[in-house]
Amino acid sequence: MDKQEPHKVRSRLAYSLGAFGHDAFFALLSTYFMMYVTGHLFTSSDKHFDNRMVGYVTMIIMILRIVELLVDPLIGNAIDRTNTKWGKFKPWVVGGGVISAVLLAALFTPLGGLNVSNPVMYLVVFAIIYIIMDVFYSFNDVGFWSMVPAMSFDSHERDKIATFARVGSTIGGQIIGFVIMPMVLFFSINQNGGTGDDRGWFIFAVIVAAISAITAIGVGMFTHEQKSLLRENKEQTKLKDILHILVKNDQLLAIAMSYLFFTTGQTLLNSFELYYFTYILGNSKAFSILGGLNTVVGVISVFAFPLFSGKIGRHKLFYGAATIEVIGALIFAFAGKSLALVLLGAELFFIPQPIIFLVVLMTITDSVEYGQLKLGHRDESLTLSIRPLLDKFGGAVANGVVGAATVAAGMTGGATAATVTAHGVSVFKIYMFLIPIALIIVGIIIFALKVKLDESSHAKIVAKLEQTWGKHLGEEGSDDQAVAEEPAPQPGVTNIPAPVAGTLVNLKDVSDPAFAEGKMGQGFAIKPSDGKVYAPFAGTVRATFSTRHAVGLVSDNGIALLIHIGIDTVKLHGTGFVTYFTKGQHIDKGQELMEFWDPTIKKAGLDDTVIVTVTNSESFNFDMLAKAGDQVTVKDDILQVTKKE
Repeated sequence: MDKQEPHKVRSRLAYSLGAFGHDAFFALLSTYFMMYVTGHLFTSSDKHFDNRMVGYVTMIIMILRIVELLVDPLIGNAIDRTNTKWGKFKPWVVGGGVISAVLLAALFTPLGGLNVSNPVMYLVVFAIIYIIMDVFYSFNDVGFWSMVPAMSFDSHERDKIATFARVGSTIGGQIIGFVIMPMVLFFSINQNGGTGDDRGWFIFAVIVAAISAITAIGVGMFTHEQKSLLRENKEQTKLKDILHILVKNDQLLAIAMSYLFFTTGQTLLNSFELYYFTYILGNSKAFSILGGLNTVVGVISVFAFPLFSGKIGRHKLFYGAATIEVIGALIFAFAGKSLALVLLGAELFFIPQPIIFLVVLMTITDSVEYGQLKLGHRDESLTLSIRPLLDKFGGAVANGVVGAATVAAGMTGGATAATVTAHGVSVFKIYMFLIPIALIIVGIIIFALKVKLDESSHAKIVAKLEQTWGKHLGEEGSDDQAVAEEPAPQPGVTNIPAPVAGTLVNLKDVSDPAFAEGKMGQGFAIKPSDGKVYAPFAGTVRATFSTRHAVGLVSDNGIALLIHIGIDTVKLHGTGFVTYFTKGQHIDKGQELMEFWDPTIKKAGLDDTVIVTVTNSESFNFDMLAKAGDQVTVKDDILQVTKKE
């Protein structure tokens, strides 16, 4: 075993447990806290007072969560400017995690009886505690998910870390539904028709908060941030920048609008499920069955996505998943008091959710290149920051709707299944099913009419970016990839060795016309015998692709070089490729850049030829130092490049 392997395994496990605690916290806050507010916080003999206070609290939560969205970019910038001996992210992960956990537990109390003795003061104190808790949770959230690239510069290791984290977060987010009611009822003195009491809810909240805090501390203790100039922040993210690229990037706007309706509808229906089991079925303990099923199915769906996506394509997968989701919601809506039908409908509604999330995430990721081609600059971090903002907005709206629905349906202040009227059930079902289904259908329509970006169109976009990359070097006024910092081509002679071992091929003989006809610049090709790609000179990584099949380098003396693995391999969307660099990184000659699994390329029926071209060829003269058919290694010089006078 590699001597570093135990350290890596420990780091992955700590990060995975951190994700578990992180999402357990979020599930309790976003989905089940409202159950405590509506059912246990206000239980006086004055029903109108109780309902009014529930309305005030839920409105405060919705407003504060929306306002907090405006604060998120500032939080990201504060983290980016952090520089401590413990790292950039870990202080916020630990500090934010512990503080938000303590405050969350406090919210599951009547704040010393203020809810009855001084309701106005209760609302003020509640709002203060809630916004502080939410801000510190956001510090923890942004810091935690930003740690992946900081923990390793090895893409293969990053994939493992992210996979561990995704499994941990899925289990953490879903297992709360499995254990919540049995544990709440276990710790409750009064069962209250299966809803438990405030003591049971508080103890359960303390347990979840403690797990969240302890796992956050574990992340701080057992993971390691790598220090590097690559991670120094160069620009600040502003909300106006996000709005700007949304307006300019029509495909990003389309998928964002579609997902906004989806995430709001999904979150809303999910938030009502415990209410349904408690007040319609009258069997809150049975909710554990659904929570257990969701925990298992959630993990399976995450791992099944690449299989289905590769076979039928993301758009077809999206429509299939969305259809199943709507069918599940309809079955759930007409299930009545049949536990079997309720579980069937709820599970059919849940199964597609991780798949839809991943389709949206992949489409948003692809819109980075779409925007780069259309707008002339790459907005990677800004683009990817949009998805979590949409989730938070959807959650905020769902919280407000849940409060209104429970008041209208008579499910507040000590209500039980026996006290909810038939009219109340009908009103509740409108909120729980009609509104979410309508929102999801609107999301499907927007996707069908506006989202045109798929794997095929993305492959064409990347191909165009490859053809144009490097042509702008030295041009003034371009804002793409900080070209003003690029070194101008320098006089002198540079020998370029093979970046990969194999058999040398004439560039004109490759099967891609763009390369063969010299449209991508002068160079050579290699039929690889090895899957490791090394830097042919010292320089800087200037062009990266989300599909990981190519890299653009600029040497310290101004040679722009594109190394392209295979032909049409963009279609693999990164499968079988590992990169060991970051955009903007300065690399040394002979440093390993990439690794690819040749059988993956061949299994897909694609050509594995590695193509190397100088994309600013107009500035140089070229001489081949080896001939086609030669067996070459990474130590063999292949091309001599001389600056034109």
